Amino acid sequence: MKTRGRGTRGLSRDEVLDVTMALAERGGLDAVSMRAVADRLDVTPMALYRYVDGKQGLLDGLVERMMAEMPADRPDLPWQDRMRAFAAAIRQVARRHPELFLLMFTRPTVTDEARRPRAAVQDMLRAAGVPEAIVPPLQRLLDTVGLGMAASEAHGRFSGTPEEVEEVYQLAEEIFIQAIERYASD
Repeated sequence: MKTRGRGTRGLSRDEVLDVTMALAERGGLDAVSMRAVADRLDVTPMALYRYVDGKQGLLDGLVERMMAEMPADRPDLPWQDRMRAFAAAIRQVARRHPELFLLMFTRPTVTDEARRPRAAVQDMLRAAGVPEAIVPPLQRLLDTVGLGMAASEAHGRFSGTPEEVEEVYQLAEEIFIQAIERYASD
């Protein structure tokens, strides 16, 4: 099969993921396929395998892209402020990509960029004094609840005024900060 147009010259993984994100944002996840991305890039689908491992790689790339929108951790701040910033950023990502955000529940974080936020949360827990054995399961719990709340908000599941929604987040924040402090003091 011959490569059309410009071939792979100048093609990059970023470009492949840019097109994948644009397709998914416009047409949903059903619009994402190797052929659709290749057509938009004017290459054959086989040319994409240099950058992603099939459709699953494209979907993993979408998770990576959303996680890349998370700000860098600020280890110079108190761990509570770092957690709050992380939670606020997750909410923003969910609002920007409500349909794609649901991938966070079904796709593993397989790239370094996608793993960066998880590692940051684990570092925050360590900074709080949480014992190492508790860090990974507590991070998974925080991620699952935080992602679930952000997805629920982005999909309009929370009813009430913006102030009432903020109250729900404040309650969750208080509960988790207390739980983290409890583990840190044990």
